[in-house]
Amino acid sequence: MTFEFKRSQLLTAIAAAVMLPAMSAHAGGTITFGEDKSISVGFGMRGSFSSVENAAPNGTSSSQDFNLDSARIYLSGSLNKNIKGMLNTEKDIAGQGFQVIDANVQFAIAPELTIWAGRFLSPSDRANMAGPYYSLGGGYWSGVASRYGYNGGHIGRDDGVAVVGSLMDGKLAYSFGMFEGNTAFQIAPVTLGTRTGSDGLMYAGRVQVDFWDAEPGYYGTGNYLGSKDILAIGIAGRSQKNGAYSATATGDYASYSIDFLLEKKDLGPGALSIEAAGYDYDTSDVFLSEQGTAYSAGVGYIFTQKVGWGQFQPYVRYQKFSPDNDIDTKKYDLGVNYVIDGYNAQLSGFYSNTDVTGASDVDAFTVALQVQF
Repeated sequence: MTFEFKRSQLLTAIAAAVMLPAMSAHAGGTITFGEDKSISVGFGMRGSFSSVENAAPNGTSSSQDFNLDSARIYLSGSLNKNIKGMLNTEKDIAGQGFQVIDANVQFAIAPELTIWAGRFLSPSDRANMAGPYYSLGGGYWSGVASRYGYNGGHIGRDDGVAVVGSLMDGKLAYSFGMFEGNTAFQIAPVTLGTRTGSDGLMYAGRVQVDFWDAEPGYYGTGNYLGSKDILAIGIAGRSQKNGAYSATATGDYASYSIDFLLEKKDLGPGALSIEAAGYDYDTSDVFLSEQGTAYSAGVGYIFTQKVGWGQFQPYVRYQKFSPDNDIDTKKYDLGVNYVIDGYNAQLSGFYSNTDVTGASDVDAFTVALQVQF
């Protein structure tokens, strides 16, 4: 699945861009047409082959499936040095079209202060801010520990406005905003209830301290692949009045998290990374299955020496969600990334084990390819 983007004509670029998402470091091409005026276009895809225990139609054999996990188009632009924006898309659930996940404008009030308005990632934990393209091992950590997809929005995004800034030479980052939040509580594609009572906005915020190198950008990165020395702690929270509701009950929603990342270069033949996070979710007892505590942790080591085209990065990660309905979910991943060009070209292979209370363990093996242009 390869595509070629030719930057010869502005109209061609805009037409092609109607279909993708932009994160902080994808490749893409930039067209300039005046002082501080430009348009950048790119695209990304993640595809995988997976074999999952007992997931074949007969219920006893392993499944064998190829899947296009993600297909994104990224478009960003600069009107002048103070006004910038982005439009990013993702394939829809059926995979037959695209949905807008980012559509926003950023007003730079000062070098350390920007106002974001439109649709974008609301402040949350590092895993959600990094997303599937910029996490250790690739793919989402969400769904087990980081569960922000269950709080409305569009693949973690939401409509609203936020103040995003930094202090102390970029080592103290903050973001606070107001968002639409949850208006139709859903799990998977099934709508479970319609909100009643007063209409409350979702308020979200994050504060992060970098003790070593400062981290750039609002959308985060889960791992720097040996390019930085990082020691960071972040805390995040969000709440919404009447943000949790079913067909029979309505309650307030709140979630809080703390996350940690350590990366150190030149430890032996490569760089070590350690990350961890803890979560607390509250739905006012409306959904006991989504109310509780969660934890995640990951360790990776990327070798500096290239082998062929890229570098090897073995890793292990663990997630656990303990909801108040006493049906816990635990997941272990053990894998190796082959990093060809940072997050623009990676090949990953990993084994995972998922354990849900009252059910048999499920083993799976996955090979994933990620490319961004």
